[in-house]
Amino acid sequence: MAIDAATLTALAKLEAARLGFALAGVTTPDPPPHLDVYRSWIAAGRHGQMAYLSSERGLERRADPRRILPECESILVVGLRYPPPLPLRIPGARVAAYAQGQDYHDLLPARLEMLVATLQEAAATRFAYRTYTDTGPILERELAQRAGLGWIGKNTCLIHPHLGSYLLLGEALLALPLVPDPPFLPDHCGTCTRCLDACPTGCILPDRTLDAARCVSYLTIELKGSIPTDLRPAVGDWLFGCDVCQEVCPWNRRAQPPSAESAFQPSRAPATPAPADLLPLVPDELRQAFAGTPVLRPKRRGLLRNAAVVAGNQRQASAVPALARALLSESEPLVRAHAAWALGRIGGPPARQALTQALQLEADPTVGAEIQAALWES
Repeated sequence: MAIDAATLTALAKLEAARLGFALAGVTTPDPPPHLDVYRSWIAAGRHGQMAYLSSERGLERRADPRRILPECESILVVGLRYPPPLPLRIPGARVAAYAQGQDYHDLLPARLEMLVATLQEAAATRFAYRTYTDTGPILERELAQRAGLGWIGKNTCLIHPHLGSYLLLGEALLALPLVPDPPFLPDHCGTCTRCLDACPTGCILPDRTLDAARCVSYLTIELKGSIPTDLRPAVGDWLFGCDVCQEVCPWNRRAQPPSAESAFQPSRAPATPAPADLLPLVPDELRQAFAGTPVLRPKRRGLLRNAAVVAGNQRQASAVPALARALLSESEPLVRAHAAWALGRIGGPPARQALTQALQLEADPTVGAEIQAALWES
């Protein structure tokens, strides 16, 4: 006997809870009502260098989930909680809370596949499906709001009234009829502007979008080249990502504590690594230190670039020897350039000595310009 849609929907939510998802809801594959906001955001260049967000094929798919899966009848959206940020230990560098443990790009898809397998077994059919988490051409926060999981806050995060916003989202597009949930319509941000006021770079815009090119998470993860000089001080202690707009949100401060999730416990690497300790590491050492986490997403050159910026912002004289070695012997010009900037920020005779020596040896004009600017700064 065929199982009806209501029973399958209930089963999907029960299985989601068993797999550790704190939230699960269903919506339709109808075109998103706020697509015009996304298109305007792209047209304004707010996506920075993330060209994949503006491709015509991607825009077509975001405009209609059935362009991804023509047979799609429903979309199951799930939310997995992760612990809030750990306190910074000076002279440590901060890593976004979601990146302290296992990479969610590995974790969520595996659990979504298990969830879909349960539904296929119950429905006794191998229906078509697609699963995503943060990687597919879909507007996942809008889908989550339509599935009743929360509202999109002023900081652009999905916020649940009891669980806050420390949530990772996943989606399963299903060629299976499920009962859609009512959308979450209330907006509980009210007149609060704490996230806008606290943002280090002022990248949170009044229309609930971000100027991603100024966002610390973008600068430390997505940006492949040099961090703009005027934004480096605003990066502060952030080695990878940023949690500031979530840390100040009242809905996170009053949220229920997350249940234990072993996958998100800090990995072997220190939760707040000292930037000077990272600068000498070769690729194999970095891979070993951050194995299984998302922290290597910027690759070695990006991570060491970030470490140099953090060292410069912390202005600890103890970081000068590591920065000097990076400036004089590192093969990546991007790292040398940011090490020079950091030495200029720290200043003092040892920093000036390293900069002066490097200026005589440096062949890359971009790095040379950074050294000259750092000497002027110091």
